[in-house]
Amino acid sequence: MADATLLISNKNYSSWSLRGFLLARLSGLAFEERAVDPDDPITKAELLMQSSSIRVPCLMHDGIEVWDTLAIAEYLNELKPAAQMLPKDRVARARCRSIAGEMHSGFSALRASLPMNLRAFRAGFTVWSAAQADIDRITETWTECLATWKGPWLFGVHPSIADAMYAPVVTRFLTYDVRLNGACRAYCDHVMAWPVMQEWVTSAKLEPEEIEELEVEF
Repeated sequence: MADATLLISNKNYSSWSLRGFLLARLSGLAFEERAVDPDDPITKAELLMQSSSIRVPCLMHDGIEVWDTLAIAEYLNELKPAAQMLPKDRVARARCRSIAGEMHSGFSALRASLPMNLRAFRAGFTVWSAAQADIDRITETWTECLATWKGPWLFGVHPSIADAMYAPVVTRFLTYDVRLNGACRAYCDHVMAWPVMQEWVTSAKLEPEEIEELEVEF
């Protein structure tokens, strides 16, 4: 029997649900998924970034409910310290928390212009300047981390909270045919080859739901 339940929304479109899933898998906590109704107005508002707060994913464990992906990450890190969700080195740990927080609270132009859609591919997609600034900041961060901690993950040989937080961005870069330097391209390939990522993508491609607003070609 699973120790916990992870409440998620649509797998094809929900970057926040993907983050929650990867964090839970990374921790090693046994959990079962439970999907909310994709037609529920609250769920749809969150997917379309029309909600002031994101309440899905939500981890339910031992009578406790934890929502917001950074809160889930910290809760799981405390619960499962042996999983090494944060780097052992203090400097690396501080950087990991900082860039995970930056992903959590920033990059609004990227989110709006390049919504997550695992079933789509937009060859030659034109990226607007505001979104390109977000892309430049993200790839700068990745390049610095990979050079400092030598990869293949952002902080070395073990995936971290930061990798889970940036994994949906990897899918966006692939969906919208974003040009990347060699190090960032290799990192994207490594993330997409992650077995838990493959598990999510396979399930996402089997979902019947389609949200028209997120299928529009800009």
